[in-house]
Amino acid sequence: MRLIDLQQVIGRLARPAGRHRSTAAARPARAGAAFVAACVALLLAGTPAAHAQGTPAAASGAAVSIGTAALNEVVIHPQRELAASVMPRNESKLSAEVSGVLLRWTAEAGSTVKKGALLAEIDPVDFRLALQQAQAALDAALARLRQAEQQLGRAQGLVKQGFFSQEALIQRETEVALMRSERAAKQAQLAVARRQLAKATLRAPFAGSVVERLAQTGEAVVPGTVLYVLAETGAAEVSASIAPADVAGLRRATDPVFETRGRRYPLRLLRVGGTVSAPARTQEVRLGFAGGARVPVPVGSDGRLLWSDPQPYLPAPLLVRRGSEIGVFVDQGGVARFVALPGAQEGRAVPVSLPAQTRVVVRGQATLQDGVALK
Repeated sequence: MRLIDLQQVIGRLARPAGRHRSTAAARPARAGAAFVAACVALLLAGTPAAHAQGTPAAASGAAVSIGTAALNEVVIHPQRELAASVMPRNESKLSAEVSGVLLRWTAEAGSTVKKGALLAEIDPVDFRLALQQAQAALDAALARLRQAEQQLGRAQGLVKQGFFSQEALIQRETEVALMRSERAAKQAQLAVARRQLAKATLRAPFAGSVVERLAQTGEAVVPGTVLYVLAETGAAEVSASIAPADVAGLRRATDPVFETRGRRYPLRLLRVGGTVSAPARTQEVRLGFAGGARVPVPVGSDGRLLWSDPQPYLPAPLLVRRGSEIGVFVDQGGVARFVALPGAQEGRAVPVSLPAQTRVVVRGQATLQDGVALK
């Protein structure tokens, strides 16, 4: 029966039979009309049109409209940032190596010095006297050695003539051997005296900048007295503390830079510390300036270490949770497929290793379910 026919039947049953009928006679007619209307409502509820109006499209298997994009179009490469500073490769405390009175110093704090430059001089008189004494002792040893060698030569000739015994010859040979040992000892003493004299002058072990001068003219010093603090300027490095989780990304990075005073300087990774500091749970990394040995910024400069992680990451808005897993929906042949991403956290970008041309759902993923047809 058509809907229009049922409505006409209901109307005829509900219409009064005539004005001449009494109110009591009309009551059975209205009751019958109500019964018929209820039956018609049940029939209408079972029609296909009514069933279609009460069922969602997703439950009936209808295709869901969403938006997709290729993975390589939506991934990001997060930029990492760390506080960093330029550190000298060597910052040495230069101490006196001999005892004496400091005669003079030559470099003030903040000065730049070359390798081998004279920094301070200790009174060398005693060391020169010791050197002269060692030289005299060596000369005496050499004279005794020459005498012993001459006596040995004469003894060897007399032995051949039969005028000298073998025992006396052996004694002469022993004296020569002893004199040669004495000569070696005196030569070593002379070398020590020369070295002590050289230690009376303090020289820069490398080209650098004077951080602090502690030397004072006229002051008596002993071995170990710090006279200067010198920082090397020719081979400075950038130092930063990094979380262990970011070390792998820094190793993969091809564009680390040091940013200071509005300028950026390219770097290269030198080494990563093998220990994790207890309070901050970080590792120290050292980077060198690329493009030459000259350091472009002063030692001690503060700035930022910047690099882009080459690992592609999916932005956090594309991630959804399904059950206990967090992942992303992809279009797989017109069907939505949920791909769980291990280690993913809500609200944070996550590294992804899917093929670059994978179609990722970028709109409408919040209501998707695995296996739903897409359009």
